[in-house]
Amino acid sequence: MRVPTGARRTTLAGGTALLLTLALAPSAGADPTRHPGDRGSLVLVGGGLKSDNTQVYGEIIKRAGGTSARIGVITASSVPASQDPHAADPDQCSNSQCNGAYYAGLFERHGAADAQWIPVDLDHIAHADSDEVVRQVNSMTGFFFGGGDQYRYVTTLLHGSAHTDSKVLAAIRAKLAAGAVVSGSSAGAQIAAGADMVTGGDSYEGLRDGSSPGYFEDPSRLGHLPAGGFGFLRSGLIDTHTGAYGREGRALRLAADTGHDRVYALEENTALIVEAPRTPHERLRVLGPQGVAILDLRQARTGRSPSGAWSLTGARYTYLTDGDRYDPNRWRVLPDAGKRPLVPTSASPVPANPDVFHSAANPAGVPYSFLGTARALAATGTQRTATARTFEGGPRFTVTFSKQPGFTAWTTDGATARTVTGLRLAVTPE
Repeated sequence: MRVPTGARRTTLAGGTALLLTLALAPSAGADPTRHPGDRGSLVLVGGGLKSDNTQVYGEIIKRAGGTSARIGVITASSVPASQDPHAADPDQCSNSQCNGAYYAGLFERHGAADAQWIPVDLDHIAHADSDEVVRQVNSMTGFFFGGGDQYRYVTTLLHGSAHTDSKVLAAIRAKLAAGAVVSGSSAGAQIAAGADMVTGGDSYEGLRDGSSPGYFEDPSRLGHLPAGGFGFLRSGLIDTHTGAYGREGRALRLAADTGHDRVYALEENTALIVEAPRTPHERLRVLGPQGVAILDLRQARTGRSPSGAWSLTGARYTYLTDGDRYDPNRWRVLPDAGKRPLVPTSASPVPANPDVFHSAANPAGVPYSFLGTARALAATGTQRTATARTFEGGPRFTVTFSKQPGFTAWTTDGATARTVTGLRLAVTPE
């Protein structure tokens, strides 16, 4: 069985005009007063969730009741069986039903009492308003949304241009409000976003061309849905697979274009845990081997070069790792107790980075990422600024990282910057 791995963006077949109509429609779902807040929690993974990640699976199960946990698995972002040429082959299939069975089996192996596929997908859209499926949802103590394409969640669990909840989504929302855990990976994390949920795009093309409302056949074009996703988390935009696909650039451009002052940029195989979402008590924590970037655009300003190319100054970059906590209402970082401020002692210059957003167009591939430059700058005592460039030109963009007041790095070994807070960013065209 082949589980979706979270490609840069899966292209849906057909229906583009309909998708654009929905994307542009005004939406009650985008109204932050519609749902006053939840007692439950979210566990959002940036994709690439490994089957042996006992930390994350264990956290979801614990929050769902431990050994009595009953997990409802939703995989409507996968293609349905009718579109999978390998649907009859359990070793090759990659569709909503076999992916649902895969995740249900994983949750049971990790200790859940029961895990079941919730049978809603593009072959079974009517099930989203089935009272029988609602009863199944109501018997669950936690939920997991799998990866694929987040727009399939919009088309299966929300009602058309009205963007209102199906009965199944309303039941899941009510369970969250009552204290249940809602989790997801890749598209399953992305769909938790509120207004202006990203639908696709690459960093360079996003910086060069800007964002547009809609869903586009060209996977490099930066698109978003003004009406948003399910709105489980509204304190910032969400992006996924950030480091693997170099998505910091597209996240900055989308936030600036749509007027958002914060982005949660999630890394693979790592969870952002959100307590009491959409309340004054909302708190976040990072769990897993990588991290979560927080892009702060409160003081950011955009501009244009003489040639008309876009620029951004005044943004800030924070990268949190395992155990770090964050208060979104106060914009406050609380590093894990095992970390201490890093006193930079390295005299090595920050290495050149000619592909800051890990371009898909670069045949050589440059794994030295956006985060790598930030950490190298944090660790050196000889530089206050460092630059990194896009692989593409016409124009080529330069990202400038600056250690200014408000910047701190945190370490566990005295030499490596594990956590970085308040690093200043600028993006300028050459």
